[in-house]
Amino acid sequence: MEKWKEYMKPEYFENRELSWLKFELRCLNEARDKTIPLLERLKFVSITSSNLDEFFMVRVASLRDMVHADYKKKDIAGMIPSEQLKAINHDTRELVELQYSTYNRSLLPLLHAKGIHLLDSYEKLSAEQAAYVDRYFDENVYPVLTPMAVDASRPFPLIRNKTLNIVAMLEQRPETKALPKKERTAGKARIAHDYATVQVPSVLPRLVYIPSEKEGDQSFILLEQVIEKNISKLFSNYHVICAYPYRIMRNADLSIDEDEAEDLLQEIEKQLKKRQWGEVIRLEVEDRIDKRLLQFLEEELHIESGDDIYKINGPIDLTYLTKLYDLPGYDELRYEQHVPQKVSRIPQGANVFEAIRKGDILLHHPYQTFDPVVDFIRQAAKDPDVLAIKQTLYRVSGNSPIIASLALAAENGKQVTVLVELKTRFDEENNIVWARKLEKAGCHVIYGLVGLKTHSKIALVVRREEEGIRRYVHLGTGNYNDSTARFYTDCGIFTCSGAIGEDATAVFNMLSGYSEPLSWNRLVVAPIWLRNKFLKLIGREAKNARAGRPAKIVAKMNSLCDAEIIAALYDASVAGVKIQLLVRGICCLKVGIPGISENIHVRSIVGNYLEHSRIFCFYNDGQEEIYMGSADWMPRNLDRRVEIIFPVEDPELRKRVLHILEVEFADNVKANILQPDGRYEKIDKRGKAKVDSQKQFCEEADREAPKEQDVRKERVFTPAEPAASAVSSNL
Repeated sequence: MEKWKEYMKPEYFENRELSWLKFELRCLNEARDKTIPLLERLKFVSITSSNLDEFFMVRVASLRDMVHADYKKKDIAGMIPSEQLKAINHDTRELVELQYSTYNRSLLPLLHAKGIHLLDSYEKLSAEQAAYVDRYFDENVYPVLTPMAVDASRPFPLIRNKTLNIVAMLEQRPETKALPKKERTAGKARIAHDYATVQVPSVLPRLVYIPSEKEGDQSFILLEQVIEKNISKLFSNYHVICAYPYRIMRNADLSIDEDEAEDLLQEIEKQLKKRQWGEVIRLEVEDRIDKRLLQFLEEELHIESGDDIYKINGPIDLTYLTKLYDLPGYDELRYEQHVPQKVSRIPQGANVFEAIRKGDILLHHPYQTFDPVVDFIRQAAKDPDVLAIKQTLYRVSGNSPIIASLALAAENGKQVTVLVELKTRFDEENNIVWARKLEKAGCHVIYGLVGLKTHSKIALVVRREEEGIRRYVHLGTGNYNDSTARFYTDCGIFTCSGAIGEDATAVFNMLSGYSEPLSWNRLVVAPIWLRNKFLKLIGREAKNARAGRPAKIVAKMNSLCDAEIIAALYDASVAGVKIQLLVRGICCLKVGIPGISENIHVRSIVGNYLEHSRIFCFYNDGQEEIYMGSADWMPRNLDRRVEIIFPVEDPELRKRVLHILEVEFADNVKANILQPDGRYEKIDKRGKAKVDSQKQFCEEADREAPKEQDVRKERVFTPAEPAASAVSSNL
């Protein structure tokens, strides 16, 4: 750090959390883009809601913990935790206001014009529709509901994280009063009303279909509105004064002392249960909520600051909009779905190992299918010459074919070692289930290294062949998840390089035991070696620039917030290195600082697919070095995770990777350019040919895919004749 001291001034850095909120704004701006199909715009509103939930449960919760602990250390931008929370509160409120303005003023009217009606109140229902909804409540909703009264004998119940609930203020009907009601006070004195809360059941669809008045239209009402209208049926002895929906967000950051946890799997299971009891860090209510009900919620949920309360002008939790995306009959309101194409080097039904022996193979998802990766493990599980399979799993799909193949391999007697990362945020429960299934099948399951997440994406197959033992390796930038591979952009490589095979074996020996290799052939591994490797590569470009030689760095990643890496980039920029960065999300580097970062260009692409691949290219005086891998330029990736970056050495593959970067830096449709004032702006396309990188990659994949030959022949149905032995046996 001392080496880069002159570049470590707080004014040279953007706060991480505020930069993340700017990414959210870029996503929301896609929902505001009138050139994008309507249902695609709805999808981006849903994405921003989901992302914001996770942001509060993890990042805001972590800052809240720091404030409680009176932690005053400043971040790289010079802000203490309390200052960050204040700034986050300001920017988040602006974001939420824009989100609901987009929803109410733009998207709802457009949906209505297309015959899709989201009715937000009973007043907008016809008599026939109202009768239908009342019947739906009586027959489907009422039996599921469990109203929870709150009084002197019944305390306020546990409200689970992220669930939608309805709170009601009640007054006992005069004819049902028996004895004087015992007043319950939980803090401030309040008028003698009763209160109750009921959870909106997640087992029922939140979007309730109702008959439309016009043929061909589709109409819906939200489940919570159905319950609100009929809530009096839950309290027959009471008059319901008012009822409103609400939702809370709790601190969901796991705190695990791995040194003290004898069984990591059991400890994580225990901590997951505690998520439901975490401190409330956000309360969402409708903006028209009765003040008395809001005060009641504040007291019962221990809301200490008005900054934690968000009054929403519309339905709480807009993630339900994803349900509208799949409505049948509205294809014109969605992008045409691209079918991931086959890989020309691996024809349909081909032996994957034979294909890899012919040379390294590059995969580019989702433009190319993820099937070869699935087939790699599936064929290995059945191949009698395969002796062992070793693989890391970070996030996998709900019905993972890779898990099934690994289990089959173990049942077939192969040595199967699987590292299942249990500390995968919000996928912990899913990974525990998979870990137990793999263990039951006979796989050797390991959970990584104490204090480190294993984020690397690597699979190793050891095969006996005529020439001896050969190792086949898959290395990737994304998870072994066949589901997300359809909408995350990632790259991967198949190789049977002896040097990389040796490194792959060393990686798994390091993960499963205490074997730390003295050196690596080709792979670069975090947390010990990767930071220094990147600093060395950046420093070499700076040295070349100062010597008057051409110098350039082109890098693509998800996030950039490591202070030392940023300082090294500033130093390289000062030396004259041309630096092009494609950073999808968080970027704490600032461009255009006079005399510091004038040679740095930063862009972010937000499109139909989520940009997820990490690619790093260093010019090296014309002898370019290209790496791909699982690591971003973040402290956690460089210092607290097991990560792998790997070189792209095959000349043809290098050209293809450089082409990927070239197209993405030419994008003027989905690219957002970082400005010196911290804003992101779209490129002015007037007079320019449009370049949409994701669309172009789809078209290229379609052109390059192997064409299926029509092998159909004239069918002739010939009756079979029994063999002579069969005939004689029946005599």
